[in-house]
Amino acid sequence: MKIIKLMNKIFVSALFVFYMYALIKVILFKFRWRDLSFLLYQLRNNLGNPANLINELKMGNLVPFKTIFINIQSLSSWPDFSNLVGNIVAFIPFGMFLVLLSKNRGMSFISVLVSSLSFSLCIESLQVVFSLGIFDVDDLILNTSGGLLGYCVIKLCDKVYTKLIINTSSSVQDREIVDKQEF
Repeated sequence: MKIIKLMNKIFVSALFVFYMYALIKVILFKFRWRDLSFLLYQLRNNLGNPANLINELKMGNLVPFKTIFINIQSLSSWPDFSNLVGNIVAFIPFGMFLVLLSKNRGMSFISVLVSSLSFSLCIESLQVVFSLGIFDVDDLILNTSGGLLGYCVIKLCDKVYTKLIINTSSSVQDREIVDKQEF
């Protein structure tokens, strides 16, 4: 049984690494891979000239829910719909993996909230530092919501699974009692 648990943990960990690679490639690099020399150039350029970073931040959105409300008003537009839904869906597995990889699935709602927000903030900050995209506070809100949704999905599945196990074991015990009474 311990070997099976270990194999499951290794499998889930490998899936998490693959997921993180894909997530970073999609969100940070927009499906393109950037040359390391390009990233170093951008980093030196932006850190050597703080005005660049300030301009990058000015182009972004620092007003909570601004982009979300704009996207909701034009949901018929594919880019707006994909931005709104995509940021949530992209982080659902993040919340799920956090719970699955925690000891005894004991990660709390608050821990998932802080972890999702922190990781999202790292991605948004890296977009600014490397000039790969714009900083949008609404992405923090949507990504964190996705992580929390993933947490809720796992916790709900755990409850359903536990209830099924209890009902199944109760049914087996009831059948054993009935079988004994028939003799």
